Amino acid sequence: MSYLVLARRWRPKVFAEITGQEHVTTTLIHAIEQDRVHHAFLFCGARGVGKTTAARVLAKALNCLDSEGPTPTPCGTCAACTEVTSGTSMDVLEIDGASNRGIGEIRELRERVAYAPQRDRHKVYIIDEVHMLTTEAFNALLKTLEEPPPHVKFIFATTEPHKIPVTILSRCQRFDFKRIGLGQMCERLGEILESESVSLPEPALRLVARESEGSMRDALSLLDRIISFVGDEATYEQVSEVLGVADRTWLGNLVEAALKQDAVTALKVVQSAFDHGLDLRQFARDLVHYLRDVVVLRVAGEGSRLTDLTPEETASVGALGQQREVEDLERLFQQAVRLAERMAVAPFPRLETEMAVIRMCRTRPMQPLNKIVDRLSA
Repeated sequence: MSYLVLARRWRPKVFAEITGQEHVTTTLIHAIEQDRVHHAFLFCGARGVGKTTAARVLAKALNCLDSEGPTPTPCGTCAACTEVTSGTSMDVLEIDGASNRGIGEIRELRERVAYAPQRDRHKVYIIDEVHMLTTEAFNALLKTLEEPPPHVKFIFATTEPHKIPVTILSRCQRFDFKRIGLGQMCERLGEILESESVSLPEPALRLVARESEGSMRDALSLLDRIISFVGDEATYEQVSEVLGVADRTWLGNLVEAALKQDAVTALKVVQSAFDHGLDLRQFARDLVHYLRDVVVLRVAGEGSRLTDLTPEETASVGALGQQREVEDLERLFQQAVRLAERMAVAPFPRLETEMAVIRMCRTRPMQPLNKIVDRLSA
């Protein structure tokens, strides 16, 4: 049997297993319990946060054969549940909006909607990336979406709801899926790794969660890479090497050198990153995020909880921010942003990085306006 990736093996099978979307799952559970299930749903949110997974769970909840009616806790073992999980159900149809975006495909869908389910209670249409449908296709769907047969449910999923016509939005019950918080994701990843008998230190786990940017699917894909590279146990250094992420010690040393206008030390940091084999384009992006944390902690304070840093990292990053005024830190941030933008097309990444670092080190502190006025007056 071929290997099943973590993202598929650990895909949630019931509402309780969906991480970080309690505002959605609770509403759906109550709707099922009160027999107030809408005929059309729109699930919006970033990639990998559980939209299609929630759609599958909802389909199982509506059609589970182990109960007399729709249930918020599908059994997962009956024919209806297992077929939805494997994607072979005749009554739960998953459609790719990008490949079936024309008016012809929607006309075929409208014709099939009139027929009763072959076995289950409801015929469920899950259309992923629904924003890819053409304007004509959306218009052809309007009447069916507003007054579908009682046995039909529509579930749309999209990462770009602003591209969907208002006429469609007004006919759907909309749910916005949030990016999964760092704490919730670390907790869930820890449970998965424990079940997989894999050991990762807490800082490495936080690094994986941070790099996934709130996407559980991305986080599990990163874990697959890490396990393939290091096996059942990994250190923070190994994880950062696999992900191609700059060690925060390098970033801290670079920012500190820039604040002290020490170009020699800053260039040595760039050389160390280059010799280590780090992708300097990724290094530039990491520098932008690091300086963002420096500025935010300088403005909001270390107790603001506006960053994803550990207490130790918060203390060290906050100490860097205290060395300069906010305006000076913001100028460094803008220079890092311009570096990251140029690195996307730079033919010589190392040279571009070195020149940008030199400019950052030559950025002099700004004098407060009141001091300038006093000097002019004197």
